[in-house]
Amino acid sequence: MTAPVIGVDIGGTKTAAALVDPDGRVRARREVPTPARAGPEAVLDAAAGLAAELFGAARAGPVGVGTAGTVDPATGTIRYATDSLPGWAGTPVAGALAARLGRQVRVTNDVSAAALGESWAGAGRGRRHVLLVAVGTGLGGAVVRDGRVETGARGAAGQLGHLPAPGAHRLRCGCGRYGHLEAVASGTGLSAAYAVATGAGVTGRTVAERANAGDRIAGQVVDRAGAALGAALAGLVALLDPEAVLITGGAAAVLLPAASAAYRAELPEGWAGVPLLPAALGADAVLVGAARLATRTTDDGGTGP
Repeated sequence: MTAPVIGVDIGGTKTAAALVDPDGRVRARREVPTPARAGPEAVLDAAAGLAAELFGAARAGPVGVGTAGTVDPATGTIRYATDSLPGWAGTPVAGALAARLGRQVRVTNDVSAAALGESWAGAGRGRRHVLLVAVGTGLGGAVVRDGRVETGARGAAGQLGHLPAPGAHRLRCGCGRYGHLEAVASGTGLSAAYAVATGAGVTGRTVAERANAGDRIAGQVVDRAGAALGAALAGLVALLDPEAVLITGGAAAVLLPAASAAYRAELPEGWAGVPLLPAALGADAVLVGAARLATRTTDDGGTGP
């Protein structure tokens, strides 16, 4: 990566683009609300418009995209997406943006892009093999080895949210089933567990705020969620053998203390030196990782002409 490139982050709420320097620093940034309800073409137009603005500000190379949904690693087409982006499944994001911009475009899942960004220019800098877990409304994950995302056969490797979790049998996962880690260790999980315990319908953010303010039940919910997450991550370290585990997302900070304690307690001795660290790039992680992806020449994500 010798010249600035464009990284794009397409989410259900916002779409952002950034001009990223060769050292991973964001030089310029643009953002608009995602016109999700207007359909995929409107979303693609918004993303292309932001990238075009940045092309006008600097001579930049290819474009990388991190997007909500599962991405076919060979074509850059969306294999699966939730209702946060209606009609997004089946959208040929790489080809459609390449046609709009006249540039090479590579596409990956947004959590995978965040993992790339953190391993390149964030908390995982200098490490070849990183596991990243993103704890927000839902729970996602990604594995980076030797600077490349491990996509799996369907572009969905690393999705730890659907691992079985003790204590989750009464809580529904975003996939519709019960008993999964996401049903406990996520913003939605915090909300659901607090509702079961109190009958109060509040957001996961509110549960976290109440826990920080000393609410006993909220504190118990947060501690159980963090403990479940930490234990699961310890098991994944034994399976995947990363150099570090990074945690990011809106619910990461409130879960990290309990998660760290459970992680240390459950981590097998052979992996005792593998740290659990907070991510460093915040909202820029997907943009930086998408920019990194744009420079790759292997099938980390689909490419346009």
